[in-house]
Amino acid sequence: MPGADPTGYPSGQPGVPTGYPPAGPGFPPPAPPKKKRGVLIAAIALAVVLVLCVGGGVAAFLTLRNVETGEGADEPAAAVDQFLTAVYKERDAAKAANLVCASARDDDKIAAKVAEVEKYASGYQNPRFRWSAPKVDNRNADRASVSAKVTMTTSDEKVAEQELRFTVVQKTGWWVCEVA
Repeated sequence: MPGADPTGYPSGQPGVPTGYPPAGPGFPPPAPPKKKRGVLIAAIALAVVLVLCVGGGVAAFLTLRNVETGEGADEPAAAVDQFLTAVYKERDAAKAANLVCASARDDDKIAAKVAEVEKYASGYQNPRFRWSAPKVDNRNADRASVSAKVTMTTSDEKVAEQELRFTVVQKTGWWVCEVA
């Protein structure tokens, strides 16, 4: 029969694809072919794995960037004494920075503080700095509060005192983290 395909179904009818039987009265139209969901599921799984890998990499970076290098001091008071020596007697910003915990280490701020001490001292005749033995006020396994009174005396008998309080943390030894 002209206009029919070899299966015997009419072709070229509007709305009826070629190769499908016509929907007759009481029969539903044929279901469209099923879409493959495997590609979609694989793409979602790949995206999840990618997000987890990137997230893990970022977390590792943030965790490891504040790792202490070196050993730190044996005791909290020793950490404070070494820090005070580096800042007030030696006026060595690099040495002071090596005594500060990684999370608070800012070389520019430490250098600025050492320069401030140097400028302050340069305004007086023969200034000398000393401090009371650092006293541990509060301590637990990984944190301590230490206080010390810094005194500057000059050859013309001028005296200035400042009470300082330090927060010291235990990582690979004791490190100065905060000065107030």
